[in-house]
Amino acid sequence: MTENADGIRRDWPRIPLPADRKALEASAALGEQLAALLDTEAALRGVTCGEVTPLLKTIGLINKIGGGQLDPDANDLAVTAGWGHAGKEGVTMPAKGKLAERQYSADETKAIEAEAAARGIATDDLRKLLGNKTYDVFLNDTAYWRNIPANVWEYYIGGYQVIKKWLSYRELELLGRPLKPEEAREVMNMARRLAAIVLLQPALDDNYRAVKTATFAWPASDD
Repeated sequence: MTENADGIRRDWPRIPLPADRKALEASAALGEQLAALLDTEAALRGVTCGEVTPLLKTIGLINKIGGGQLDPDANDLAVTAGWGHAGKEGVTMPAKGKLAERQYSADETKAIEAEAAARGIATDDLRKLLGNKTYDVFLNDTAYWRNIPANVWEYYIGGYQVIKKWLSYRELELLGRPLKPEEAREVMNMARRLAAIVLLQPALDDNYRAVKTATFAWPASDD
């Protein structure tokens, strides 16, 4: 608490405590899901390992321009698209990089429709959650991560655009080497985790509204 005091004073989100046990357990369950999605040190079944959901399978795939297999030994995984550079005193500065905005492909649209049906919501509503357009995000002139939905690409945590910030530190001139295959896959997994968080937002919003209407009344302080 002490080490985060400044952030809390500025405007740290206050989460109300539910008044009854059932609501508390439901809120805690959502918190556990969110914590698991944010724990990048642990694989998450259905998102980064095991039977990944059909929608998430379409997100962040590593592709070679023109098709074929990427060759890490030929520097195919070197990040040279201009995502970051060294600033004053060696501080890493994010840069524009290279990405291509586009509409979802037929296969990607089909996966969105299937996910919407499984969740019992309208396809348009799920598409709005992800973003009405998607991006292909380039490592270099040879390789790119395919289908990173707009609201996943633009997702911020702690004031930083998550994926773009990660890429800025992996630019070849800063990292001193190409990405390893597992590092390239980390961007894919990152995008899938963020997509799952985006899709969790309606449940989180509903939970907050429900809790807000029936919060635990803290005893008055004697001070």
